[in-house]
Amino acid sequence: MDFSFSEEQLEFHNAVASMLRNEVTPERIRARWDTESGADAEVEKQIAEMGIPIMLVPEEQGGLGLTAVDIVLIAEAAGQVALPESIINDALVCAPLLAELALDNERCAQLLPQLLAGKIRLGVGHLINPYINFGADRDWFILPQGDEVHLVARDEVMLTPVGSVDPSRRLVRVDWTASEKSCVASGNYGAKLWRAALNRGALGAAAQLAGLAQGMIERAVNYSMDREQFGKAIGSFQAVKHLMADCATRLEFARPPLYRSAYTVSVAAERADYAISHAKVATGEAALLAARNAMQVHGAMGYTWECDLQIWMKHAWALDKAWGDAGFHKNRVHQWLLREGALTGPEYSFGRQDEELSYA
Repeated sequence: MDFSFSEEQLEFHNAVASMLRNEVTPERIRARWDTESGADAEVEKQIAEMGIPIMLVPEEQGGLGLTAVDIVLIAEAAGQVALPESIINDALVCAPLLAELALDNERCAQLLPQLLAGKIRLGVGHLINPYINFGADRDWFILPQGDEVHLVARDEVMLTPVGSVDPSRRLVRVDWTASEKSCVASGNYGAKLWRAALNRGALGAAAQLAGLAQGMIERAVNYSMDREQFGKAIGSFQAVKHLMADCATRLEFARPPLYRSAYTVSVAAERADYAISHAKVATGEAALLAARNAMQVHGAMGYTWECDLQIWMKHAWALDKAWGDAGFHKNRVHQWLLREGALTGPEYSFGRQDEELSYA
């Protein structure tokens, strides 16, 4: 079995990554902090033109019909530049959830073409991730009430801004009242949808954390090559090399669980708990270590407002808690490993090799 990404996937990633490096700069991110919306319309337009928001919507419903494996590298690229927009969450959670609901619900079926055309914007809340990033610019919301899934219009909710450690984020709390009319799914079907949404959301956060770790490593290495002490670049000192080597090693070991989880989500998102939680914990640890060690490399300069490292650090701290913190995901891994018949060992990395697949 070939576990590498295809040439098409790598080419698409390179194109998106190049655009993001050119358009999402520290200067433009800082400029957003002083605006009410916090968004960059030009970046959002280019991302939409590349088809990223509709990547996971089936072709027969008007999307690109791609999978989580196709978008995981894109999410990494978004993290590498600390992209503030919620585009990865929109692509992995919002559009696929509405597309799934549209199969059985007429109201959702009517909204889906408008979402794909960019005429409306959708926000998704979750019991584990209730605050919606850039929620103030959403026209419709999909919200939970136990196992029920509710579709609610913007004029039927009250939005309250919520502060974040990351000034690039624009979180809102949604207050609303559930009704029989707004309910579009319930019971086991609703629970399945929310579980899939949680796993897709956590995958997006994990992939961005891997990208953030890479971005912080690169910034620290570049700084260490420019900053001199005792007549030498501090990057030549062994202590500094060890700090960055530790980060690079931790990130390298986090990527296989991340890519494996993307595959698992593409097969059965509602049964990808173990793989997703493993990836979220691994990439979160890699990003937090990169933040700590990059700060040490920068020294006192790293604590100043003028230092751009804070953009990546604060984004990593925020995403580490998004879609379940480390404690939540470690508990899911614990539950999976101790269950009877758990598929452990390298031979089960991609499920059973027969018709009875098990991914949870």
